[in-house]
Amino acid sequence: MESPASADQYLIEQVRAGDSAAWRQLIDRFSGRLLAFARSRTASVSDAEDLVQETLIGFLQSLTHFDASRSLETYLFTILRYKLYDLLRQKKLPIVTAPAESEDWWDRAIPGSTETPSRHIADEEAAASQEQILGSVLRKLIADLRDRQAFVDLQVIELLFYAGMRNLEVGELMDIDQKAVAGIKFRAIQKLQSFLSDTGPALAELAETNADVTVARVWREQRLTCLKRGTLGSYALGLLEDPWKSYTQFHLDVVGCPMCVANLADLQSEEEPAAPVDMERMFQSSVGFLSRPN
Repeated sequence: MESPASADQYLIEQVRAGDSAAWRQLIDRFSGRLLAFARSRTASVSDAEDLVQETLIGFLQSLTHFDASRSLETYLFTILRYKLYDLLRQKKLPIVTAPAESEDWWDRAIPGSTETPSRHIADEEAAASQEQILGSVLRKLIADLRDRQAFVDLQVIELLFYAGMRNLEVGELMDIDQKAVAGIKFRAIQKLQSFLSDTGPALAELAETNADVTVARVWREQRLTCLKRGTLGSYALGLLEDPWKSYTQFHLDVVGCPMCVANLADLQSEEEPAAPVDMERMFQSSVGFLSRPN
């Protein structure tokens, strides 16, 4: 069976070649989850649809900068996030954000006025090698915890490393002794150092080489604990069993992963009557930005 990543890569190649059918397919595949994200943060449906339309055009305009080894979905969400804050700055429209106690990194880290999606991608490319190393060892750590079904440990380090919470905060939130949290963190760092020793650099050396390459940044950029759309679909239908059910609820409600929350909302909207989205308008307004074959 073809993986989602390889399917996305093929789709991008077709879009780069100027294939309008592939572009329509990309819009159909991703616009729902993008709209769910935008609607949760804007004051009106029309504003959200305009943001997604601008995101699609922005994607085509920046397609030459896109690294096919990275997640297409993450790239689209990144562009949408910049468009969202452009709207906030330029038109001063109200932006609906999560409560302070559950804000995710997308809402906390507002892009600076001089930042752009293309600059963001260029900064990523400068640190790509270090990110690849750190991402690979974090995946090993997460896979090890999942294989052992050590979901409490995984939740603790996700709050520490991804959400940037302190030991005391994590302990209070999860009703765990602070010393137990420190122990989980210590063991996780030891494992990371052990995995890194096989690749060369130590964790501290990576941080010194490039200050932007942090565990939190790599975790969120590479979406290391994001849930598969099929898993979210099973959760929405009530078919997911523990421990995955509890972990999925934690990732959505406690961590508040913005892309997984948007994906779930999109899946749930498929089962509920809603105002129709003018996909044809999105297609027609953006198809002119496709590259034309020679």
